[in-house]
Formats: sequence, C-alpha cells, structure tokens
Amino acid sequence: MNHIPQLNRRSFLIATAAAGGGLAIGLDLPFGGPAAVRAADGSPEVTAWVVIKPDDAVVIRIARSEMGQGTATGLAQMLAEELECDWSKVSIEFPTPGESLKRGKPWGRMFTAGSRGIRESNEMVRKGGAIARTMLIQAAATTWSVPAGECTAANSVITHKPSGRTVSFGKVAEAAGKLEAPKDAALKDPKDWKIIGKPVKRLDTAPKVVGGLTYSIDVKQPGMLLAAVRACPVFGGKVKSFDAAKVSGMPGVKKVVPVGENAVAVVAEHWWEAKKAVDALPIQWDVDPEKAKVSSASIAAFMKTGLDATEAFVGNQNGDAKAAIAGAAKKVEAVYGYPYQNHATMEPMNATVRFTPEKCEAWASTQDADVALAALAEASGLPIEKCEFYKLPLGGGFGRRTTHDWLHQAVAIAKQMPGTPVKLIWSREEDMTQGRYHPATQCKLVGAFDAGNNLTALHMRLAGQSILAYVRPQALENGKDPFAFQGLNAAGPEGQFGYTVPNLLIDHAMRNTHVPPHFWRGVNNNHNAIYLECFIDELAKAAGQDPLEFRRKLMANHPKHLAVLNAVAEHAGWGKPAPQGVFRGLAQHMGYGSYVAACAEVSVSDKGVLKIHRIVAATDCGYAVNPAQIERQVAGSFVYGLSAALYGECTVKDGAIVETNFDSYNVLRIDEMPKVEVLVRPSGGFWGGVGEPTIFVAAPAVLNAIAAATGKRIRTLPLKNHKLRDA
Repeated sequence: MNHIPQLNRRSFLIATAAAGGGLAIGLDLPFGGPAAVRAADGSPEVTAWVVIKPDDAVVIRIARSEMGQGTATGLAQMLAEELECDWSKVSIEFPTPGESLKRGKPWGRMFTAGSRGIRESNEMVRKGGAIARTMLIQAAATTWSVPAGECTAANSVITHKPSGRTVSFGKVAEAAGKLEAPKDAALKDPKDWKIIGKPVKRLDTAPKVVGGLTYSIDVKQPGMLLAAVRACPVFGGKVKSFDAAKVSGMPGVKKVVPVGENAVAVVAEHWWEAKKAVDALPIQWDVDPEKAKVSSASIAAFMKTGLDATEAFVGNQNGDAKAAIAGAAKKVEAVYGYPYQNHATMEPMNATVRFTPEKCEAWASTQDADVALAALAEASGLPIEKCEFYKLPLGGGFGRRTTHDWLHQAVAIAKQMPGTPVKLIWSREEDMTQGRYHPATQCKLVGAFDAGNNLTALHMRLAGQSILAYVRPQALENGKDPFAFQGLNAAGPEGQFGYTVPNLLIDHAMRNTHVPPHFWRGVNNNHNAIYLECFIDELAKAAGQDPLEFRRKLMANHPKHLAVLNAVAEHAGWGKPAPQGVFRGLAQHMGYGSYVAACAEVSVSDKGVLKIHRIVAATDCGYAVNPAQIERQVAGSFVYGLSAALYGECTVKDGAIVETNFDSYNVLRIDEMPKVEVLVRPSGGFWGGVGEPTIFVAAPAVLNAIAAATGKRIRTLPLKNHKLRDA
C-alpha cells in the first residue's frame, strides 16, 4: 500500500509545474524595442506588460490566474503604481502561454498556487510598470527636446516641470513602444505608494455582477458538441469493455468513444443528453482486487502503523527529545487524525478543445497555463508551436486545477472528432469521484514537563500520505517529502515553527495508498496547525496555565508569530469575560510567507449544537497590496476552512470515494457563518501570501474553543462525526 507511482513523460510535464517547477525558459524581460509590437486591436504596446490606447485606456497583462482571490486586481495595482497611470482607465487581459513561449517568457511563470501570485511576481510586475513609465517619459521628452530628468508622470499625464507642458500617455504610447527598453528602472519606496496599500475596487466584480464574465464552462464555439465522461471509480482501474450500441440511439447522441485506458465518453448535441447516455452506458471495469478491498478503516489502520514505526524522516530537530521525554517529570500524549478532503470547486472540471492535424486549441481554466499548454501538446501529439491554450477565469481552483487530467480527456475525445469543437464537462459526481484529495494523515504528539511545569520536550510523529510522492516523486529528498513539514520547519518562508522548545523532534512516517493526494488550499499546514495548536492547548491545560500565557513563554524568539497572536487576543478581549455561554480558543501559524492567528468564540448548547459566533483573525503578509481584498480573502478562507472542519470528509469503500455530491459532502451555509473581524498587520520588508494562510488557524481555533466550552477534546475531523455533549 505504500504506493509511489512511476511517471511517464506526460505525467512528468504536468507534475513538474504542479509542484512549482513550471516550464521555465528564463525570465529575461523583452520589454520593448525599435519594432514596436501592437495589440490585437492595433493599439501600441509600450512593453509586453502594458498596452495604452489613444484614449489613454490602459490594458495590463496578467500572467497569473484569477480564481476569485483577487490576484489579477492586486497585480494590476502594483504595475499601475509604478506606471503612474489613471487607475480608473485600467483593464486587464491574460496572455496565452503560446504567445509567452514565442516571446521568450516575458511574463515569467503562469503558475498560480501556494499563495504565490503576488508574493513571487511582485518585483517583476512592478518593474514592468516602472520601465514602461520610463519609456513614456522618454518619448515625451524627445518630442519636446528636453531632458527626461525634467519630466514626471502622474495619473496618465507626463509633465515637463520647467515649462508646465503636459501630454497624456495615449499621445506618446506609439513613440514609447519603439524605444529600446532600459535594462532596469528604480522602484518606488513603499512610503511613496499611492495605489498599493489602498482598498481599490476589484476589476472583475462588475462583470461578475452583470453576468458578463465568461468562465470556462460558458465557452461556446460554432458547431460545438458536448461530452460527458465516466472513468473507473477505483483509482488505477481500467475499462475492460463497454457496449456503445446500448446508448447510440438515445436522443442527441453523436458518438461513444474510449478515453485513455480508464474512461468512456459520450458526445452529444447537448450536455444533458451526453450525461444521460453515459450514465446508462454498460461498462465493465478491470480493477486490481487488492485496491477494490481498500476502505477508510484499512487506510486508517495502515497509517496508524506509522505512529510508532522505528523509521521516519526527520523534518525539524534540536536537542534530544526522546531522552528528555524518557526522563520527564510528567508526560502528555495525544493522537490526532485528519481525513481526505475534496477540492469541491463550484465549477467542475471542463475544457473545450478543437483538434485538427495542423492545430490543437483549448479553452479552459487552469492554475498553470504553461503546463496546460504542455499537456495539450502531449495529449494531441502535435508540436507545442501548433498548440494554443486560452485561459479563462476559474470557478474555483484550490489546487485542483494545477493538474490537467480533464484536459487530456478533452483532447482524447476531440481527436476522435477532428475539426469539431467539443466541450467536455465533468458531472459533479465525476468531479468528486475522480478528485485529487487533501491527504489523510495521523499524528502522535508527546510533550514532556519538568517538575516546575516547564515544557522540556515535544515529539510530533506525522504518519500519512506524501503529496510529492504522487505528483513529483523525483523531487523527494532521499525519500523525504519536505512538504509534509509545512508550518513545522526550523526556518524558511514556507512555514516556520513558531515555538522554542529545548528538545524537539518532528518526523514523518510515509504511508501512501492508491487514493491520489494533491495540493489542497493550505495543503499540509491545515492538519499540521490543528495537531500543533490543539496539542499546545492540551499542554497548557496539563501545566495549569492560560493558553495565551503558555504560548507567549514559548514564543519569545518568534516576534512576528507573537505579534499576530497578541493582536487577536487583545482585539477579542482575551482575559476578559466573554458573553454568557461563549468560550474562546486561540491558534497561530506561519506559512506561505505570512504570519496568521485567530481567536474563535463559540457556544455549545445543552443538546450539543455548535454555534460559531465570531472569529478575530490577524495576518502579517509583509506588504498589504489591497487591505479590503485581504479582509475578504480572510473571510472567504474561513468559509473554506470551517466547511472542512465541520463537514469535509471523503471516505473510501471498495477502493472508491463514497461522497459524490454536496448531499453527502456538505459545505458551510450562510446562517452558519460567524462574524469575521480581520486585523491586517503588515510589518513590511517581505511579501507573504494571503489566499491560503488563514485557513490554517480556522479549525484549531474553533476546536480549542469547543474544548473550553465542553471540556471535551476533539482530535479527529470532521465535527459532524462527534457529539459535542453527551446527551
């Protein structure tokens, strides 16, 4: 069962970017030159990043994906800041990965995951704006025959300071685009920012409100047909046989086609016709008998063997934790567990593909356009220069759209109907059955105290699946998955352990199953934060100390962790009486370059009904590009994190996922959503992520508050499986 798959070339290309590799072909920035490039409507490019139209409208090109998190607006803000343009005239567009390759990757990586959109590309994007501004000023100065140093730009207008002459960007954009771009341009000091740090409105809100935003699932093409697919529900299984004749005469059906080794699709005039036919299609599956026996119970038993295994990969260590525990005056021990969870994007996987022997095109949403293009070429069998991928806004990603299994299927179907555009849409059931899941894990924690109730040692033994072993096994470090230790590392932006313990050991016993794990919003930080922060509360209780004060003593060497924890404690009124029947819980964590903390307030009725009243959340992401956007991201992350904590669980029976729709895989409803008060505390000097970090602290803060309310410690999720009070 300790399964590490072998990758073929196609899987390698896809997995490389899923783990952050991308198709990097250098990051040189060909910003401009004597032969100016024009946009599709004829407007001149100033640089690859910026198109300025004669009416001063500014089009900013964004390489990262927009999936509701606001990355596109934030990146546009940063470029506009350095460009000194009129924000009210800004719009955005997404360049294609094919165009990017042809032009030498001027936009860098087209990969959007791990809260990297702004934190990884901020300097490149800002430089794109600064260089464009420099070129516009030089064009105006040349027209006036004055030194460029005498000119300034602001609000899309260039001014010659000595004479007072002015000209708008649109009037000099043509000339600017013909100039040789400078090698570099100085970036503004943060104290001079005018747009960065301001709560400007998102650029994609209005189109969403009026229904004008086109998602992947909305794409229409002349003569387009629709497809529905069924793959083997047991991972690794194949199609043994299918009887196309049974459904070929059903209304609208055009063709029944095999899709790879493990699936069959029906192509029809309308999608519902295709779905009804594929549901009725008799298919015989070829399934490994051992995989068909796998259940949630057998997986849990397998992972449990790792809790006391003699062999494990060490992720963080100082002192001698085992010796300190053996000689401790008092020991505290607990075992926690975390289930598989589905990405459950509102927009299921889909893609529209048109294939001919000369060209293959796809219209879809992805978190990695570079790898989507590579997948398109691999699946079509055509050279990459004969392929193009048109990226659209995502109806949810959360990590699921960094893989492209659905795109391979769409291409396989379209190849069997050359010249006809085919849109493949997964049903909700197919989407959930064929997911790539947040890994299931367990954790055994042992803490040791001396006679004075001082914590002297901590051992965290993680046992569970390795995401990297599945998506990119060549990136394992002598067999170890470094991602398994997110939030528990000795140092580094991806998740530094926030406590100082004299003797510490954090290790991981890898236990892989046939259920495919993947990066799921927040990734391993989600369960690691629960294990650590809930156990810290258990240790505080064992020592007879207040949870906040207990943490503070361990965090003296971690000032940024401590600052966000203190912020939520103060704002929530920790140490002061809560409303009658309301109890509080704390949690803090660090990941994706940011420091986060939360204080949850909950009540549990006599009948065991949980009510989450309020969550106070603090985040230090270094620089806050759009504070209003951050507040909404934090609130949204709690919707996602609390949905997982309350309801999220994928169980396995006979080798397949049981929960196939929202009737069995529930999400948080509006009346369950607590009030969220967000404290944005940017300390400057670094760029951290926003989309994922606050998810980490949602569940542990609530679990600690429940323990305070009931005296009952919940160590496995979801909460729906537990009685919070004994009836």
